[in-house]
Amino acid sequence: MDKRPTINDVARLSGVSKRTVSRVINGATNVGANTREKIQKVIDELGFSPDKQARGLAASRSYLLGLIYDNPDALFIDQVQRGVLSVCSEKGYELVVHPCNYNSSTFVENCVKFVKRSNIDGVAILPPVSESKELAAALRENNINYVRMASVDLDDHANIVVSDDRAAISDLARYLVSLGHRDIAIISGPQAYYSSLERLEGFRDTLKELGIELPPNRIIEGKNTYESGIECARNLLIQSSRPAVIFANNDEMAAGVLKVAHEMGIRIPEELSIAGFDDNLLASRVIPSLTTVKRPVTAMASLAAKKIIAMIEHVPTNEMEDYLVKPHLIIRESTRKAEK
Repeated sequence: MDKRPTINDVARLSGVSKRTVSRVINGATNVGANTREKIQKVIDELGFSPDKQARGLAASRSYLLGLIYDNPDALFIDQVQRGVLSVCSEKGYELVVHPCNYNSSTFVENCVKFVKRSNIDGVAILPPVSESKELAAALRENNINYVRMASVDLDDHANIVVSDDRAAISDLARYLVSLGHRDIAIISGPQAYYSSLERLEGFRDTLKELGIELPPNRIIEGKNTYESGIECARNLLIQSSRPAVIFANNDEMAAGVLKVAHEMGIRIPEELSIAGFDDNLLASRVIPSLTTVKRPVTAMASLAAKKIIAMIEHVPTNEMEDYLVKPHLIIRESTRKAEK
């Protein structure tokens, strides 16, 4: 079997010192362009891949990024991981995930311990955990690089990626009213979360602007799970006068509404229009396909990873100030014009 090429082989064939090769591998800027190009050519020709442990020791870092979350939506987590991993593979980093219990009294302490124990260079934090001021403060105090993904502007722009849920949900409310609907209900997410409040308030405020009030019996709080979507849908659809539209805070709960409507013999969208939020894989595959708001989760996660790596490597980049993304409306089969 051929011997695996080493950094010594690269240095010898490039005619430079091992230290210079190490600088190129680790992205240092104090190497001339011609020398860098010559070394990179030898690396490519040899198929040389630096040992991650040795590389990390040389650069005083581990080349590990962390992902902290407490979210029941597996499809959301999958999209986030795809976004982060696409950047990690390009930049030579690995990803370590850490599910936590956001409601635990020790969750901040546990998250900091996870980062230190795993020797992680930086961490991305997902909602609702990202909404914790205490966690952000603890990470700063321990000099840990972090970026929060959230629905509101909670931090310095370098440390956050924000989904403008309020603006997007306003677009959805206007669309539903444009179809002629006035009797509209909402299954909100947990009201302890900023994201749930942004969507509920944005939806309700836009309807009010359009002359439509949401009565208390048309607002019900879910848990952002499929099962809670089923429970909330039953509570809404057994009312003596059922709503013409149900908007659910996420696609998981909207799928629960679809199930209950099917069980009750309510035709979608002829008798009931349904809309969700996220545009996860489920939304385009249920029958009828779901009108929803597409949150660009993978792009958000990629941006978060780029920001973290820029912090780690002390590389100035315009992306550090690039923090706001706007979800957009996806119209499918689960909504239609109101019957006259």
